[in-house]
Amino acid sequence: MNERDANMKQFTAVIERDARTGLYVGWVPGFAGAHSQGDTLDELHAHLQEVVRMLLEEGDFQLESVFIGTQTVEVA
Repeated sequence: MNERDANMKQFTAVIERDARTGLYVGWVPGFAGAHSQGDTLDELHAHLQEVVRMLLEEGDFQLESVFIGTQTVEVA
């Protein structure tokens, strides 16, 4: 493991596609300000990396919540 890998942090992002604009929209649950959008998934990924990197550089942070998963909700 190199030094860069030892310093890597991983976050889960929620991603949706806006039906009106067609843009991909993503955010990191519990990480205030960690949200972005892009025309492609690759563009969105790059934007989210940049935003999270900038937020981490601002200092110590604490996640306000932790992503657990999704659920299917059925209604009649």
